[in-house]
Amino acid sequence: MKKVICSIYFLISSLFFLQLFSPSALAVNVSELNNSSKTALTNLLKENAEARKLNASAIAVLVFPVITKAGFMIGGHYGEGVLWKKNKPTAYYNTAGGSFGLQAGAQQYGYVLFFMKESALDALDSTQGFEIGTGPSIVVVDQGFATSMTSINTQVDIYAFIFSQKGLMAGIGIQGNKITKLDQ
Repeated sequence: MKKVICSIYFLISSLFFLQLFSPSALAVNVSELNNSSKTALTNLLKENAEARKLNASAIAVLVFPVITKAGFMIGGHYGEGVLWKKNKPTAYYNTAGGSFGLQAGAQQYGYVLFFMKESALDALDSTQGFEIGTGPSIVVVDQGFATSMTSINTQVDIYAFIFSQKGLMAGIGIQGNKITKLDQ
C-alpha cells in the first residue's frame, strides 16, 4: 500500500512540475479557450448581479474557465485563461501554483478577475508573472460582501470571483499562486 501511495504522490508531483515549467504553449487551442472563457464569464454574469456591476466598470477581465487542483501533502494547480478588453480577447495567461501541508484531494474550479484600475492591469504585464497576494490589492468576493457592495466599497484594484467548484480538496498548508502571460 505504501508503494501505491508513493507512486501516486510521485505521479501528481511530476505532472504538476511539468505543467508549471512549460508556460510557453497553450494546452488547448486559442479558439476553444476563447469559447470556454466567454461561456464561463457569461454564466457568471447571468447568475451574479454584483459581477455584472463590476463588469460594467472594469477596464479588463481575466477569465480562467477551468483550473485543476490536486495534491497529497504536496499539491499544485494549473489553468489557462483569456484577458478580455472591450469584449475582445487580447492576451492569454496561465495560473499555476503549489502548496505544501496537510492536504489531500482533487478539484476543478474557475475564477474571474475584474481589473478596476489601469495600474493593476499594468502590473499584470510589467512583471515576470503576477503573484496573487502581492502587488495590487485583490478582494475575493463572497456572498456576504457581494450583498453589501456599493460604489464606495468598490475602490479596490481587482475583484475575484470563484465559480463552478467540483471535487473535494481539504487541508491546511502554505500555498502560492502565479499568473504568467503566455506566448500566442
